[in-house]
Amino acid sequence: MHPIPVNAPLLNGNELKYLTECIETGWISSEGPFINKFEDQFSKYIGSSYGIAVSNGSAALDIAIKALNIGPGDEVIMPTFTIISPAQSVVTAGALPVLVDSDPITWNMDVTQIESKITTRTKAILVVHIYGLPVDMDPILALTKKYKLKIIEDAAEMHGQTYKGKMCGSFGDISIFSFYPNKHITTGEGGMLLTNSQELADRCKKLRNLCFEPDGPRFVHHELGWNYRMTNLQAALGVAQLEQLEGFIVKKREIGASYQQGLSFLREKGYQLPLAKTDFSKNIYWIFGLIAPTLAEKENIIAHLTKNKIGTRPFFWCMHEQPVFQKMGLFKNENYPVAERLARNGFYLPSGLGLKEDEQTQIINILKN
Repeated sequence: MHPIPVNAPLLNGNELKYLTECIETGWISSEGPFINKFEDQFSKYIGSSYGIAVSNGSAALDIAIKALNIGPGDEVIMPTFTIISPAQSVVTAGALPVLVDSDPITWNMDVTQIESKITTRTKAILVVHIYGLPVDMDPILALTKKYKLKIIEDAAEMHGQTYKGKMCGSFGDISIFSFYPNKHITTGEGGMLLTNSQELADRCKKLRNLCFEPDGPRFVHHELGWNYRMTNLQAALGVAQLEQLEGFIVKKREIGASYQQGLSFLREKGYQLPLAKTDFSKNIYWIFGLIAPTLAEKENIIAHLTKNKIGTRPFFWCMHEQPVFQKMGLFKNENYPVAERLARNGFYLPSGLGLKEDEQTQIINILKN
């Protein structure tokens, strides 16, 4: 049996053609025609006015926080169940993440808990769409209007997903995407900020480029930024991938449907499978996750899959239980039982775009046997 990785990207479009063009023309760094092309095409696809390409999704979050002038004394409401990047960006800016628990069915942040966490120090709600289904945005939009808050929309896993027919990533004052190889489209590493505000777009562009003054003398800086630029090589990959995104979405949903059918027997054994759809969206299956009935059961099944050379990944670990934040004295005595269950008992199966049909059948049969 050959190993089946947890993710394999699909690079069978114009990727090689566009990369060859970069090499032949010499445009390989952060200047080159594919940068603007990727920014323009991706922002139009999502429905935003401006796109700012950066080196990765975490860089996009850093820029988003600083562009909105979030800093010491400010609070940002966000889910505890997510990758560490959103909380890291808030903390390193000197602000405080204020956490909410997860919805047990969609695995997204529980929007019913948000209003009780709003204080006079709250500056923004950081929405993180998790694993394939979008957060219920209408209640959040109502709260941000009522309390005059900003929305930072982390749509890193949501390329092409919609909420009530509108693209995820088009709801935030600033939205961010990631193009890591396990995403629906990839640039190897890479990210994007989207906004409808020209002022915010200009600020993001400045922050990604060491805060060079656009009209001032070069190498004279009045504030600090980062070198978070995307290369023309990465953007070339992005343009080629974006050309195929609609087909990728179809394939992801086919992978999800095959797992739903083939693994339905696991429900009788106490497993929770992903929700296929909600009232406002169909699952885009960034990954296909399973919630085991117990931690011991999860460990046993992962060991069985590993023995059969099938890759898996655990779910995200909660922010309030991250040792690095506990050392900082954050989130003392905070408990979020739904998120804790997801983090302890959850894992996901190979579900990348490069997964072959016979490989998926093999995975299902190994689990059945």
